[in-house]
Amino acid sequence: MSYAIKVDGKVKLQDISTTKHNGIEEDDAREQTGRLGKELEELQELMFAAGTHGLLIVLQGRDTAGKDGTIRGLSRYINIQGCHVKGFKVPTSEELAHDFLWRVHPHAPAKGLVSIFNRSHYEDVLVVRVHELVPEKVWKKRYDQINEFEQLLAQNNTIIVKICLNISLEEQEKRLMAREEKVAKAWKLSVGDWKEREFADAYTEAYNDALTKCDGDHAPWYIVPADHKWYRDLAVTEILVETLKPYKDDWLRDLEARGEEAKAELAAYRQSLETK
Repeated sequence: MSYAIKVDGKVKLQDISTTKHNGIEEDDAREQTGRLGKELEELQELMFAAGTHGLLIVLQGRDTAGKDGTIRGLSRYINIQGCHVKGFKVPTSEELAHDFLWRVHPHAPAKGLVSIFNRSHYEDVLVVRVHELVPEKVWKKRYDQINEFEQLLAQNNTIIVKICLNISLEEQEKRLMAREEKVAKAWKLSVGDWKEREFADAYTEAYNDALTKCDGDHAPWYIVPADHKWYRDLAVTEILVETLKPYKDDWLRDLEARGEEAKAELAAYRQSLETK
């Protein structure tokens, strides 16, 4: 069963459920997430050992959609020694002096490694568009530029998974209120998060265009209903497992071949010792 919604054609985020859970109960979802997580752990280890591909996970979503929570969930299964998390906030003056992808490319994953983007280059067709930080003629060109950038990564063995965490405004409000009530969440309080809600419709349209125009087989978008955190974690884990599984046999063959080479070298070394 697929728990996420794979983008196919024109997206209307406003028509996509944020609470869909395919009839699965929370306890069952958590159990299934654990099973998939073990499989993800094995696949990441194989990818690391093979060293032929990198994995880029792009997380986008409104404030409180669960990007941080998703990363915490994945950290139970992804070895942090082979993973890099990069958050993209307001660009620095140096970053603004370059093209908008200049600050992104250095954080793409090396072969064998995982990079997780908490927000990403898509901010330059989302918040930049909504708040008119650059002219329309500038941000409109960026869809093609993003596609070309992701094509470049994919052609150089980067596996790309892009996830849009789809949260309702009602659930967002609950989570923002919870930040005010819980001491441990107080550090996340920001009046800016509340102000951004005034632009909800504009963000929806911006997301619709980004998801529609920048989807492809080499860098697919998935929409995850994110009102239920337990369902979000299940859907994200499943996406990653299903994305990596097709590479498993090739990675195993590569590792087997390298193992045979290593055994042959070791045998030759031992033989050389015997002849001394």
